[in-house]
This record gives sequence, structure tokens and C-alpha cells, in this order.
Amino acid sequence: MTTLRTAREDPGATGPGVLGARLTGLTREEFARDVWARTALLARQAGDFSDLFSAAAVDELIARRGLRTPFLRVAKNGATLPDTAFTSPAGVGATIADQLDDTALWREFADGATLVLQALHRTWEPVAEFCAGLSTELGHPVQANAYVTPPQNRGFDDHYDVHDVFVLQIEGTKRWLVHRPVHPDPLRDQPWTDRRAAVAEAAGSEPYLDTVLSPGDVLYLPRGWLHAARAQGAVSVHLTLGIHTWTRYALAEHLARTALAVLREDPAMRATLPLGVDGPDGELDLVRESLAAALAHADPAPLFHRARRGQGRPAPLGPLAQLAAVDRLGPGTSVRLRAALAPRLEGARLTTRVGWLDFPDGELPAVARLLDGEPHRAGDLGVALVARLLRAGVLVPTTSAARGD
Repeated sequence: MTTLRTAREDPGATGPGVLGARLTGLTREEFARDVWARTALLARQAGDFSDLFSAAAVDELIARRGLRTPFLRVAKNGATLPDTAFTSPAGVGATIADQLDDTALWREFADGATLVLQALHRTWEPVAEFCAGLSTELGHPVQANAYVTPPQNRGFDDHYDVHDVFVLQIEGTKRWLVHRPVHPDPLRDQPWTDRRAAVAEAAGSEPYLDTVLSPGDVLYLPRGWLHAARAQGAVSVHLTLGIHTWTRYALAEHLARTALAVLREDPAMRATLPLGVDGPDGELDLVRESLAAALAHADPAPLFHRARRGQGRPAPLGPLAQLAAVDRLGPGTSVRLRAALAPRLEGARLTTRVGWLDFPDGELPAVARLLDGEPHRAGDLGVALVARLLRAGVLVPTTSAARGD
């Protein structure tokens, strides 16, 4: 299987989406068939990412945004420094002690430390919007970190992640050594530290990929693939997009929990075992039979979707703009569904990341129309319905200037 691809001018008639247009040069279908969760992929000159992140963004976040831990980690010589090494209070009116200390960070960075800006999908709007679009396309939650490494230094030893990653080189260059997994498809509770010896042995073998990433290059690694990286002759800045993939094991967990919830209501399952019992013998047949019956009829979908909603956040909501939209609401007001709500309309109930609402039968067609995410006029949906959904944070005005007639 080819692991090196060059980004194409025309990714295909089916539409490239975020994956093709900005990350891989492949259509979604090609990526799913040939790469996803299977193999590493290197895309040379996939695009210009200066609109997403930059060295100036690093300085802005560290020096001017008042960030606190855990929005930043600092690593040196393969180990993570304690937070107290780079945090301090910020004076009158900002005495919280875990704020980033830019002077301390400068000293650590000048001494060879790597700065890791975490959860950029919460603190830097261009990255947040990009992650939301990628998450929608992949169907899996996406988070983002930035790694800022001084020349000729590495932040972490060889390791593997328990999530897939896209590495976007922003500035400078970085050499990457990639090895095949020692434990394919690790679950979230199976970190590389559980297999230190195997990881160290594999890291000493011939690498699967030995390459230098330059600005615009993208590297995709499925979870479990070993990697280590070192900056070259200049400061390196790269974004890592972490894809927290759902697995069949996760589905099995939800199925088991749903079945166990059924067994909780069965008096026979809640019954006390006989006196003097010294093991499960004699009881397991009944338990297996009841558990198998519960599993056969269990519907884990509600639990799965609730967990999925909990792993993401809806698009930002400005309270002042929202209040203005409510105050100005009229038949001509243009509204749309708030992005990244993960909505599901089941029967008369709409469930989203901001809660659930029940509707009378007469309003259900209008609610279903809203789920297309397109702009709609309040008069076409029902002004009272739109007012309710604006107050609930489910709808947002299409523009800040939208007014009613």
C-alpha cells in the first residue's frame, strides 16, 4: 500500500471535504478505503495552514490571553515539567496561581523545552472551526494541540497515542521517525507506558517512515503507531489533530450497560445468593441466561448518542447577540440551527448537546426542517417556535443584523 501521497489540484468529483481539500488530497471515499485506521499517510504540500495557526498565535496565547493550566504542558528531555515550573499569579485582580508565566516559559523554551498548547479547539477560533468541520466529516470527536519545539530538540520519547492523529506542519521543519504498532488499535486505557519495553525495542529497529515535515506537509498516523519527532535548524510549530475514534469495544460497553440496567429491575437478579455459597457454581447458568436475554433485546443507541454528545461542544453562542435576536424577533428574522449540536429528533423529542425539548405534533414538521442547518425565516417556521428555540440556545440568528418585520 502506498504511504506517500502528493496533494492533488482536483481531489475528485465527489467533493474533497476537509480531508481532501486541506489534509490529504484524497476523497473521503479513498481515504476511508485505503488509509483510515490502517496505515500511515504522508501528504506533501497538502496546503497553507497559516490561516489556522502561526508563531504569532503562539505568542498571543502565551503572553496575552491569561491561559491557565491545563491549557499548556511543557516537556524537556522526554519528561513533562511540573506546572509550578511555568505558572504564577498575575497581580492585582488576577491572583489565581496557575496562570501561565511568560517569563518562566521563555526561560524553559530557551533551555530546550517543548511547549504544548492543549485544547486549541477551545481557545483559538480558526482551529476550533476547522476541528468542528473535520469532526462532522469523520463522525468522530476531534481535538487539537500545538507543539512548539526549539531547534535540534525533541519533546517526547518514542511512544504511541491511543487516538488517531493528523500532524500539520505550520512553521520550521521536524524529522519524524515512525514505526509500526507493537499493540495495534490500543484502547483509551491501554497507553504506551504499559508496554515500555516493547516500544523501546521497536524504536530501535528500522523505521517504517523516516521523513522531515516542512510547512504545508501533513502526516496521518492511526492510533498505536510509534513515533518520535525532533526539530531541525529552526523553531518548529506543528498542529496535532487528535481523532478520538469510536470502536466496536465502545459499542459493546454501551450494550453491556444497557443490558445491566435491565437486570437491575429483575428481582431474580437482585436476589441474595444462598447462605454458605463459596463460588458462582450453580448460579451462573441463570445469570448467563438472563444476561443473554437482556443483551438480545437491549438498545444501546440512546446511551451511545448521549456519550457521543458529551464528547463535543456546540458552536459558540454570544449571549448579547442571542438576546438581541430574541428582542428583534419577527416573521422576517432569519435563523438557523446552531452548529455542532448533534441533534436527534426521535418522535416528539429533540435531543441536542444543550438539552432536550418536546414538541406538539403540529410543530414537528418545522422542527424537522431546521435540522438541515440552512437559514429559515421565522415566519415560515412559526415565530413562537423560533422564540422558544432561540431562548433554548438551539437556534441562532443567521446574521447579527437580522431583524423582524
